[in-house]
Amino acid sequence: MKFRNLFFVSTTCIFLLFSCNNKVENQNLLSDPLSNHLDSSINVGDNFWKFANNGWFSKHPIVASENSNGIFRTIQDTINSQVLQICQKSMNEKADAGSNKQKIGDLYFSGMDTLNIDKKGLSPLADELKKIDDIKSLNDFAGVIAHLQTIGVEVGFSYGVGRDDKISSKYAIQLWQGGLGLPERDYYFENDGRTKMIREEYLKYVTNILEYSVVNDNDKYKGGTDGYKRDALKIIALETALARSSRKLEALRDPYMNYNKMAIAKVNAMTPSFNWTDFATSFGLKNVDTMILGQPEFVSTFEKTLHQFPIDVWKNYFKFHLLNEYAPYLSSNFEKENFHFFSQIFGGVKEQKPRWKRVVETTDGLLGELIGQVYVKEYLPTGAKEKITEIGKAVANVYADHIKALDWMSDSTKQKALYKLSKITMKMGYPDKWKDMSNLTIDRNSYAKNVMACSIWQHQYNTNKYGKPVDRTEWNMTPQTYNAYYEPTNNEIVIPACNIIVPGFEGRMPDDAVLYGVIGGSTIGHEITHGFDDQGSQYDPEGNLRNWWSKEDKAKFDKKTKQIIAQFNGYKVLDSLKINGEATQGENIADLGGVVMGYEAFKKTAQGKGNEKIGGLTPDQRYFLSYAYSWMVQMRPESMARRIKTDVHSPAEYRVNGPLSNNENFYKAFNIQPNQFMYRSDSLRVKIW
Repeated sequence: MKFRNLFFVSTTCIFLLFSCNNKVENQNLLSDPLSNHLDSSINVGDNFWKFANNGWFSKHPIVASENSNGIFRTIQDTINSQVLQICQKSMNEKADAGSNKQKIGDLYFSGMDTLNIDKKGLSPLADELKKIDDIKSLNDFAGVIAHLQTIGVEVGFSYGVGRDDKISSKYAIQLWQGGLGLPERDYYFENDGRTKMIREEYLKYVTNILEYSVVNDNDKYKGGTDGYKRDALKIIALETALARSSRKLEALRDPYMNYNKMAIAKVNAMTPSFNWTDFATSFGLKNVDTMILGQPEFVSTFEKTLHQFPIDVWKNYFKFHLLNEYAPYLSSNFEKENFHFFSQIFGGVKEQKPRWKRVVETTDGLLGELIGQVYVKEYLPTGAKEKITEIGKAVANVYADHIKALDWMSDSTKQKALYKLSKITMKMGYPDKWKDMSNLTIDRNSYAKNVMACSIWQHQYNTNKYGKPVDRTEWNMTPQTYNAYYEPTNNEIVIPACNIIVPGFEGRMPDDAVLYGVIGGSTIGHEITHGFDDQGSQYDPEGNLRNWWSKEDKAKFDKKTKQIIAQFNGYKVLDSLKINGEATQGENIADLGGVVMGYEAFKKTAQGKGNEKIGGLTPDQRYFLSYAYSWMVQMRPESMARRIKTDVHSPAEYRVNGPLSNNENFYKAFNIQPNQFMYRSDSLRVKIW
């Protein structure tokens, strides 16, 4: 997946695009973002990402309410302004009960009604809190955990309906490690200063949430916060036990190791104290006979923790996770505490976003399928879907040429790779069929209850898939989501329509160098390459986890992936923190392939074949600068540290400098020399696809 941070930044940029003709005329007479963003004080061959983008960063510092700035926030701000208009219009106009407009308007209204939210306090969660308080024995756990997961609270483990990796035409029950409050298992064990500080702050956060949850003064600890702190320590001890058997980020990349299909009777035998048949029934599933365990050792540890920790500790654990999940939608004390820990401590953010931004983000996240229908009709630039499709076909054609020309792959495996490439489905712009949310009920009475209703709808939508044929037309992103993904079990790439937006080209069409750098290279070429990265390459053209490689070719491919792992392991990002080359290899392979394929496709355009300069830049220079522009993202140190520990994507700077250090055409375009930092000798340059 091409990761994009979906946050916002104040900006005056309005991005009105174009009808899709392909002329470059008059570009030299207009302001050019690429040349305007350059920082000539930085050596182009020492840090190309900074050379390309630092001019913009120097004029646009990170605002106090955000953890980053750059192109993603700028684009998202434009989208968010449009979503705000949709929300406000829906809220203020009379709408039929049950209509899309009514649901959008009422959810937004309930989120903005802070007086009502504070007045209700914890009452929206009263039933859930009572279910937890009523637990008497381990026999009650299955029903309570199932209910909490139904409303979006992941406790104990992760569970749900997903594709069967080895039978991609069927849905299966997936059981995965989970139930942690911190983002990744290493936060519970590493002892560097930053991680220890986060654990200390987490203890304060859990303590405060528990204290806020006590409404009746008679139920408060007589000794003050020490009692809540003791309970918090026990909750963290329980999570630490679960984390100890959770696999590291890099270990989750092996699809075979994380695929363990078992009869439900066998899983029940692993956990005598927890019946998975009863849990499935409470979860809303019938006739479950098999489950796919991601990490069997985690399931065994879950059984041990059921006896290791008293029921009261488990009840506090359930309560905390419920309140933690719903804190942003509850009274101001919960919301501010949640913001302090997850945004200020983890992200380095100085102040909260305005209320309207937070509620718009939630409304779009929960009702994006409904909002997307309005977005496509009223805000999507004309011809966007067609232009993205055109670029996609051009990049795919180049990919086929590259596979045919590979010098390390045998002809028989090439034919299989070409067949897989030909079978990739390209979903561009927006779906032809929208999800039916007619049975979702939203009103203006309670923000938290509305969020819960959306979680229940999503849960039922997913569980209803079980036992039915896989719907290969389904989209898992909305057209207004500035992101993209490759789905290996469907062998498809999905590129939402808003990816056509290119900041700075107001009311005009960007030249092809820009379009192919931003959309062709960093997006479409990137996603196609995911079908041939360390994970995607293990799935066949129909999306089944099945080896289609010869032994010799697979060994050569693995040798090349080890080269890119070694390259990225060598990048020190922050203090002593280095990129995890093993965990990020899939995204790094996709970046490497994407920038190559986008360039080759661009060279087949009229601009790519010519030598006309725009903004003083040659076509090749514009292509590579546009690729760097697509990753114009700067992050606060706190956010960067979290990303390095938890994300399979490298930081933006290395998503540019890393793959371009291996690109001969980049070297030629900017005359990169051996004495420059980005220069890698030919023997060290990684070339895969």
